Amino acid sequence: MTKTKFRYNPKTLSYEKVKRSMGERILRGVIFIAPTIVLSLVFAFFIAYRIDSPKEVALKKELAELKTEYALVQERMGVVNQVAEVIKQRDEELYRTALGAKEFPEELRLMGVGGSDAYSSYKNKSNGELLIQTFSKLDELERKLHAQSLSFKELTNLAKEHQVRLASLPAIQPVNNKELKRMASGYGWRIDPVYGTRKMHWGLDFSAEVGTDVYATGGGVVEVTRVNSWGYGKEIVIDHGFGYKTRYAHLSAFKVKAGDTVKRGDLIGLVGNSGKSTGPHLHYEVEKDGQKVSPINYFHSDLTPEQYEQIVEISKNALKSMD
Repeated sequence: MTKTKFRYNPKTLSYEKVKRSMGERILRGVIFIAPTIVLSLVFAFFIAYRIDSPKEVALKKELAELKTEYALVQERMGVVNQVAEVIKQRDEELYRTALGAKEFPEELRLMGVGGSDAYSSYKNKSNGELLIQTFSKLDELERKLHAQSLSFKELTNLAKEHQVRLASLPAIQPVNNKELKRMASGYGWRIDPVYGTRKMHWGLDFSAEVGTDVYATGGGVVEVTRVNSWGYGKEIVIDHGFGYKTRYAHLSAFKVKAGDTVKRGDLIGLVGNSGKSTGPHLHYEVEKDGQKVSPINYFHSDLTPEQYEQIVEISKNALKSMD
């Protein structure tokens, strides 16, 4: 029950009942509940900005987990980057040296390097600094791996070429001469068996019976199969590529023809006594870049060191050639 309030009237010297208008009643009501409203708003503000909702708690937890994952990604990229550096070092100091390759251009390793503007779009994002660090490391790693792939492609081509070169290089004896005692003459100045004069002997003479197998000393293409009435007699010339050619002379028969492709060890002809020859033998020559060189330096694939020394001595002792 609402209390009745009275006010003293000095004119009538009596207490009169106080009557309030509707506006006054509303105003008094507002004044009464205003502190409660203010306190409620303050409390609501505190709750909204100081105490996270379940959704916000979940988002913050997820964000923290992402930061941890980013840190792990950066750590793993750092390890991969170190591995890339090791591969680069081996590339420069080992692989390229072994294959005789030139140094890989440094400008190709640095290609695609972006400036600071490359990551400007991340600056205004939350965790922007973390994103910039991650993507910059990722771009650096991608650049290194791309450059390394170009380098390895070049080295692969060089290795294939080197493999072909090794298969083409004259590297064995042209006849099966295991005893190594039947070499009649070596490379160098010798006495001509017909004219008795001193002349340069450009190859090696292997004494063997007519019909003895003659083998290609390296892979290549048969350039010439020719019959001369004098000089080399029946001869074969093989072009091995890479500046190398070999000649097999005084044959009795051909087992190949011009244009044939041969491999090291393939049968190409038979020992004979054709042309300017004083007895059955094979005259063998090696050319490098158009210059005739000593074949004795190209028997490394089928001789032991002891056998090689022996055949060198035999070639030196023969003072008279057979052609």
